[in-house]
Amino acid sequence: MDVSSATHPEQLGVQGSGLFFRVLGPLEVHAGDRVHTMTGSLQRTLLTSLLISPGQPLAAEQLYGELWGENPPPTFENSLQAHVYRLRRTLQKLAGPNRTAPELLTRSSGYALDLRAGAIDAETFRGLSSRARECMRREPERAYRLFGEALSLWRGEPLQGVAQGPMCQSMALALEEEHLAVVEDTLWLGMQLADPVHTISELKRMSSIHPWRERLTEMLMLALYRAGRQAEAVEAYNSARLRLVNELGLEPSAKLRRLLQDILNQDPALDFAGLVPGAAL
Repeated sequence: MDVSSATHPEQLGVQGSGLFFRVLGPLEVHAGDRVHTMTGSLQRTLLTSLLISPGQPLAAEQLYGELWGENPPPTFENSLQAHVYRLRRTLQKLAGPNRTAPELLTRSSGYALDLRAGAIDAETFRGLSSRARECMRREPERAYRLFGEALSLWRGEPLQGVAQGPMCQSMALALEEEHLAVVEDTLWLGMQLADPVHTISELKRMSSIHPWRERLTEMLMLALYRAGRQAEAVEAYNSARLRLVNELGLEPSAKLRRLLQDILNQDPALDFAGLVPGAAL
């Protein structure tokens, strides 16, 4: 088990005397100002499986699939019990005498990790994102800051170093989608609150990574237009359309086509689009 200094949990938006778990990147366990990385792929996978379903009993059959896939060992029932016992002791050891370890409960229906509120970064990320969206219309500057705090929790691909069983794989994909949606909301607010030129390079980068996200193309076109680069805005549309037609046999959405026409017509409303993502242009 590797141990090194790390950001204090309070700086991550979490306070209290318990452990704090990070899954938005490689799995980490924080105890005060110390960070621990779990050794052993099966222990990491077991802990992560329990973390992404806090308080909910996971049937032994689900955990077999997460830990061993379709090739469990002959003594998989005893092996799972041994791994649960080892994880329970590890959590108690990491908590030490001054912190509270979450209880790893054995239920008739399986196993459950009893986590306190705010003990996992994914929960903190979702909470910050939700608060930001609630105040996007009336307090866009505050929403922008909250989105920034949410994104600062990410350290890479979610659930890194964890065996991708069906449950963990599904959660990783869901978290990646949520992350991308927050990035898009942040770029939208940044484009509205500041000079759109500041967001153009990031929008270009994101559009190249996610070519099928029409919302990114929409924002890139609008940012270029507002920066006085109408021809580039039209070219962004044409490039996106060419990709869609050649690779998927699809035309851009009606919304994107309308935006193109508004740009060609230099519609004055484009300079005053609302602060809410997806607002009519």
